[in-house]
Amino acid sequence: MKLSLVIMAAGLGSRYGGNKQVEGIGPNGEILMEYSIYDALRAGFGKVVFIIKPEMREMMETLCGYLSRRTALDGSPVEVAYVYQDFSSVPAFYTIPAERTRPFGTVHALLCAAEEVREPCCVINADDFYGLDAYRAMARELRGLPEEGCAAMVGYLLKNTASLHGTVTRGLCARKEGFLDSVQETRNIQLYPDGTLRDTEADRLLDPEALVSMNFWGFMPSIFPALRQDFEDFLRAAGDDVRAERLLPDMVDRQLREGRLKVSVLSSAAQWFGMTYRQDRETVVQALRELHEQGAYPESLRA
Repeated sequence: MKLSLVIMAAGLGSRYGGNKQVEGIGPNGEILMEYSIYDALRAGFGKVVFIIKPEMREMMETLCGYLSRRTALDGSPVEVAYVYQDFSSVPAFYTIPAERTRPFGTVHALLCAAEEVREPCCVINADDFYGLDAYRAMARELRGLPEEGCAAMVGYLLKNTASLHGTVTRGLCARKEGFLDSVQETRNIQLYPDGTLRDTEADRLLDPEALVSMNFWGFMPSIFPALRQDFEDFLRAAGDDVRAERLLPDMVDRQLREGRLKVSVLSSAAQWFGMTYRQDRETVVQALRELHEQGAYPESLRA
């Protein structure tokens, strides 16, 4: 069974202060998403779908063109596809505000890949490191998921996903009997030097051990009609709000509440890390360097 890795890479990383998705941070200039691709391929994925802005196409082909020479675990050539997250995919009934420049969020991003994803898929952020064990757990789960009404996620502990350098947005998850019960997208979470975590918007303390979604989702192709309906409902409610976005955790939570989706919560020994702010960069660079030195990754991912 072919599995797709879908990488949401159209964001510009505004809080980071640049296009962090394509900044070389590995020992040989590797970008962060190359680690995700490398791990996914050795976990059994055989197709990579990049969701990008049209103006990023040439740059991405230059950075990741070597993938066309790679083979999957089953010996078949790795498939590579590029899809665009732009306003051309917005339904005709919606009038885009003249001041709108930013994309419509991760539901819109994944929906843009509908024509290229005809197999079970793992959907990730381009600017996060999830670890090999997470991809292996997801690949096993995707191969056994029923086609209709089921999905999966790998969760991480909140305390391991926040930044001392500013607030972050995380999907706070509740579990019930091994399945996801709800996911609440929570903005403006701040980590303090003493380890305290606070939702600064609601002025409440958060449990450091709370499970959070880091946009590591596993979906079957049957998710796309639900995505389309959810996105259209969002646009009707958004009106002329130029900053409104529809995020995958919100869509999943709605599907859970309506009883339309059952989401497995997978355990993983992998460590997440990412770059929300420029001050996070050196920590990530050091972590990657250590992984190479320990033999978790070869000298170069592109060799």
